[in-house]
Amino acid sequence: MKVVLLFCAVFILTHATYENEFAAWVSSQNKSYATPEEYQHRLGVFSDNVDKIQQLNEESNGGAVFAVNKFADLTAQEFDSKYKGYNGAAAWIVKRDMELPKIEAPATFDWEPTGKVTPVKNQEQCGSCWAFSATENIESVYMIAKGLTNANFKPLAPQQIVDCDKKDGGCNGGWPYTAYEYIMSAGGQDTEASYPYHAVNQACQFKPADVEAKISNWKYVGRNNEADMLTGVATVSPLSICVDAQPWQFYTGGVMKASQCGNSLDHCVQITAYDTSAATKYWNVRNSWGADWGEKGFIRLEYGTNTCGLADDPTSAIA
Repeated sequence: MKVVLLFCAVFILTHATYENEFAAWVSSQNKSYATPEEYQHRLGVFSDNVDKIQQLNEESNGGAVFAVNKFADLTAQEFDSKYKGYNGAAAWIVKRDMELPKIEAPATFDWEPTGKVTPVKNQEQCGSCWAFSATENIESVYMIAKGLTNANFKPLAPQQIVDCDKKDGGCNGGWPYTAYEYIMSAGGQDTEASYPYHAVNQACQFKPADVEAKISNWKYVGRNNEADMLTGVATVSPLSICVDAQPWQFYTGGVMKASQCGNSLDHCVQITAYDTSAATKYWNVRNSWGADWGEKGFIRLEYGTNTCGLADDPTSAIA
């Protein structure tokens, strides 16, 4: 009994230490909880996460930096179920590799200043990363092929893929390659304006008249070869990749090293740039958790070490 009482006292004291910080965070995030019990539960989760963030920073060794952010009241399990969505390699996919130019890629390259990358998106609490990653790639590929930029291109509708691609699970997860296959079979992808995102599974409402972009095929680009991926990014387009995002929940900046994450793929994103002239060579990766996460919606991953499994599944659509 004394041991139990002592444990409870330590538990309460530890969480009380963070109560003011939690109250300030709740206010800054415009959060509310249905019951006092839920508030206390979230305080406990927040407290555990603050301790975890401190440990991650202590172990960073010059790599990524972590901080309390909008996900600070979620357990790792809750975060995984709500904000990721890659279901693993599809067994039916036949390997197909894009033939790349035999050139040496420049030391740095960035698609974003060219206007070929749409603004950072937010998948919200829906496991639709796979649909977002495919959509973001298709947007870039189509703009590059047609000589368009953000100024004269209408962003595409990931909700169409979530609702209408029946080989995947909508908010319950899927694969970028089957998303490409769906868009090819449907005859194109509607605009976000005509098919808004709601972060839930709905009945398919595809409107052929509202198609903004079409693709003819898709291929792997430099799979398991980061040097070839450089060439792919520099000469083809920003790439769809899938990664192990388990340690990304509290990422706030810096270059994440391979030692800071594993390679059990669970999330799909988009490589838009790289810099191999930096002190720590890196890929710049656009996420789909909103521009208020990470480095304005982006994360940098160390180049040359298959950080977070980034080289396992790089793909691109073909216009």
